[in-house]
Amino acid sequence: MQVPPALLRHRISIEPHAGESAYGAQFRHTVPDVPALVDEQPRLVRTADGRQVTASATLIAGPTLDCPPGSRITLPSGRVTTAITVTHHTAPGLPVPACTEVVCE
Repeated sequence: MQVPPALLRHRISIEPHAGESAYGAQFRHTVPDVPALVDEQPRLVRTADGRQVTASATLIAGPTLDCPPGSRITLPSGRVTTAITVTHHTAPGLPVPACTEVVCE
C-alpha cells in the first residue's frame, strides 16, 4: 500500500545528486512536478555522519522517490534546499502506507 495521492498536496522539483567531481557536486536531470507533502518547520536532526543540524523542511513522497542525500530540491515556496537524510518507510503485511521521508537543510 502506498501513501494516498490525495495527501500529497504540494509539487516539488528534484535534481538527484549524482556524485562529486573536480568541479563540485554533480546532478542528474531535473524531475519536475513531484507530488509531496511538505512541512517547512525547523527541527533538530542527526546526519549520517552523526552531526546535529537544524532541518528547515521535511517532505513525504511516494515510496519510489529517487532523491539521494545531497540532492537539490525546489520547494513550493520557490526556496532551493538540499536533502540531508532520506528514509524509505515500509511495513510489509501491515495496512500502513509505504513512503519516502526527506529531511532538508
